[in-house]
Amino acid sequence: MVRAVERAHEIGATALQVFADNPTAWRRRSQPPKELPAFRQRLTELDIGPLAIHASYLVNLAGPDEDFFAKSVAVLAHELRVAPAFGARFVNVHVGSHRGSGPGAGTRRVAEGIALVLSEVDAGPEAALLVLENSAGSGAGLGTTVEELAAILDAAAARGVDTARLAFCLDTAHAWAAGYRISEPAETDALLDAFDRQIGLKRLVMIHLNDSRAKLGSKVDRHEHIAAGEIGAPGLAHILTQPRLATVTYYLETPGMEDGFDAINIARCHALAAGAPLPELPPERAGGPGHGRGGRAGRDAGSSPG
Repeated sequence: MVRAVERAHEIGATALQVFADNPTAWRRRSQPPKELPAFRQRLTELDIGPLAIHASYLVNLAGPDEDFFAKSVAVLAHELRVAPAFGARFVNVHVGSHRGSGPGAGTRRVAEGIALVLSEVDAGPEAALLVLENSAGSGAGLGTTVEELAAILDAAAARGVDTARLAFCLDTAHAWAAGYRISEPAETDALLDAFDRQIGLKRLVMIHLNDSRAKLGSKVDRHEHIAAGEIGAPGLAHILTQPRLATVTYYLETPGMEDGFDAINIARCHALAAGAPLPELPPERAGGPGHGRGGRAGRDAGSSPG
């Protein structure tokens, strides 16, 4: 854990996203990691933050299966409870899949899950925000559009949830796969306008800055190195430098972290933000198909060059 912080600093990242536990298992550790005090100290010394915890990939608050829903609530509540010990400001979670029950039923289910999760977690001053991430739309994924995300927020409020505890994450690869042409600055601005009208840009606290290997509107979630995919340099540069996003923190989930590509992608982000030439990608691009979310250690470098 300590090395993850130092590594982020070495490659020029100023923020970090981690897993608090195994992202592909229900079981949570009963005691905090022994490295936790040293981890927090190093975060402070190197001025790395805000820290985000990415919730387990298993969590699905939108589906109809009762047992799966109960496990999802329990695991997500645990992630939020341990967040203050990590010093985490955000707990990011995928909205999930309605599993064929339909968007309306899925929206109501997510709102129910959010209400249950937050009822189990202290709302004190150190509490992390629960951050909902937009979906690429595959497998009956919910939250693919601004309208669906707004409907979830409204449904949660109708259940009495304190919506000050909720925020949102925009994953650029997911937005592209869902059909938002964010390769074009004007289309990104239109997306932000819609988000501001229906949700409020003040609720957008995280951006997962990823290029995409997938075609526009394909509903396929395949992350690519920065400015090497379908979204491309102009679109990503506009997202990085849009003044309306100045308070948002950017986190990378690009491929090949264990092969040194995180440093290259961070450098490409800084170059895009500065309007400078992009550092070359090696000819042998690592990562392969998939989410590219930090390999076995489950660590995502983050950067907020703006």
